[in-house]
Amino acid sequence: MPTPIDSPLAPDRSALLSASGVHAIACLDAAALSGLRELDPQGRNGLIGRVVKGFQDSLARLVPQLRSAMQANDNDAIRYVSHTLKSSSASIGALRLSSLCAELEAAVRAGRTEGLQQRVDAVCAEIESVKPALDQLALTS
Repeated sequence: MPTPIDSPLAPDRSALLSASGVHAIACLDAAALSGLRELDPQGRNGLIGRVVKGFQDSLARLVPQLRSAMQANDNDAIRYVSHTLKSSSASIGALRLSSLCAELEAAVRAGRTEGLQQRVDAVCAEIESVKPALDQLALTS
């Protein structure tokens, strides 16, 4: 795992010295972020900021949907939300979140409802862990 301070992804090294800056690099995959940065190398189009904002907006919409779906035992909605989050999480570098969403989606597809609440809780907890990383990334992009 690359060290956050030595990462070429860090445009402002001093920002990464803060606790939340280190958290951002630790929670988000450097290779995924590098791929995004390559699409807008000079940052003129604000791509990273726009992608982060879009993902944050998606989380604000999908997390309540996931919780409501769990309460209603709506497995189709749980599968839809977990599938959507799986893909978008991977693209922003939140690989642990993506993996948890993949596990949730697979469990629902297979009809394994035992432990479903714990899986949903794990996804929601990881989302809370990723949010500060997204905030820091938005500030440094």
